Amino acid sequence: MTEAIACSRCLYTTSHPLGLIVDDEGVCSGCRIHEEKDRLDFAERWEKLVSIIAPYRATSGKTYDCIVPVTGAHDSHWIVHVVKERLGLNPLLVTYNKYFNTPLGIRNLANLRIKFDCDVLIQNVNPLSVKKITRTTLREFGSIYWPCLAGQTVFPVQTAVRYKVPLIIWGAHQGLEQVGMFSHEHEVEMTRRYRKDHDLMGREADDLLSIFDTLKEEDIWQYRYPSDGELNSVGIRGIYLGNYIRWDPKAQHERMAETHGYKGAAFRRTFDTYDYVDCFNYMDVHDHLKWIKHGYSKVTDHACREIRHGRLDRETALALVRHYEEQPLQYLDRFLEWLDLTPAGLEFVLNEHRNRDMFDEMKPNRWHRKPRPDAAPADIRAAERRLAFVAEASLDSSGRGAYVTVGKGFPL
Repeated sequence: MTEAIACSRCLYTTSHPLGLIVDDEGVCSGCRIHEEKDRLDFAERWEKLVSIIAPYRATSGKTYDCIVPVTGAHDSHWIVHVVKERLGLNPLLVTYNKYFNTPLGIRNLANLRIKFDCDVLIQNVNPLSVKKITRTTLREFGSIYWPCLAGQTVFPVQTAVRYKVPLIIWGAHQGLEQVGMFSHEHEVEMTRRYRKDHDLMGREADDLLSIFDTLKEEDIWQYRYPSDGELNSVGIRGIYLGNYIRWDPKAQHERMAETHGYKGAAFRRTFDTYDYVDCFNYMDVHDHLKWIKHGYSKVTDHACREIRHGRLDRETALALVRHYEEQPLQYLDRFLEWLDLTPAGLEFVLNEHRNRDMFDEMKPNRWHRKPRPDAAPADIRAAERRLAFVAEASLDSSGRGAYVTVGKGFPL
């Protein structure tokens, strides 16, 4: 394996799974593209966005102007604010039920619907099928989140085809924001190929079917992307607001908390209290899997973002990452019970996908991250106070000790 090169500005390296390059000055492509946010005329880009959505406005008042994918966390409140209150569109909100719901996520989703007075469609795939798929994807490529990613990225497109509403409005493009895969000026749009290659780790729904597995047609059909013929018949187009608005998740979340009642919560494995509060597993078991496979976790993404926005220096960011990335999991027992899996069984599967270039086996089934440059001592709590992320609620206010079951998510 070629030794990874670290960016001199943020904490990413050339081993990033989305692909990243470092230039002759030691700065990565993600940091270079982020510089565009201070160079581009976003007032001009806003006017371009207005002109793009103009043909999609429904004149009858009896249908929707666009489809907007949402969850009970992430950037959903901000996206709907821009679409409904700034662009003046009438969106149909759609969400995929991942079944790992937190009480706070359900609360935020309800708040989103009420505060913005929007209709919401929820996709509830048979939970038996979701569990079967999760077992397959965990075993085959070390992912418990494939069904969530597949559902979140395909249900909006399926709905757009079904309702004949051609415009889908997404938030920011992950490849642009993290690694500079594109420029803002490329105005990249949602594609089947990006979804498969990056969101779905190269596997479409039909790729999961095998004579060596238990999955059947009735398990995977709802995750199929519409055909080119279906897309073209409606003229489906998916645009990213991040190409036209100076994207800053921390500032956006805080504005939505102040004006529209969005609530965040503290996590054990990151300082960010706004992202993914709708899910027990994203910043927990899923984050641990990311660390095992790629040698870094979500706190690195958060730290790199804050460095680029000028709210963290590199040394303090590295200290925060070292503090958080190996914190023990908080909700593992819930996941094991949900999937009917033992701790030993999970550990066996994890070790099958562990990145041997980044971890050393000290003794059988005891692995340690290979030595890295130590972080300089830093006052972690002082850094967190400067960042001023607010945790107004708890992920689990129910005390039930289980995922919140809605739709078809009945207890089994």
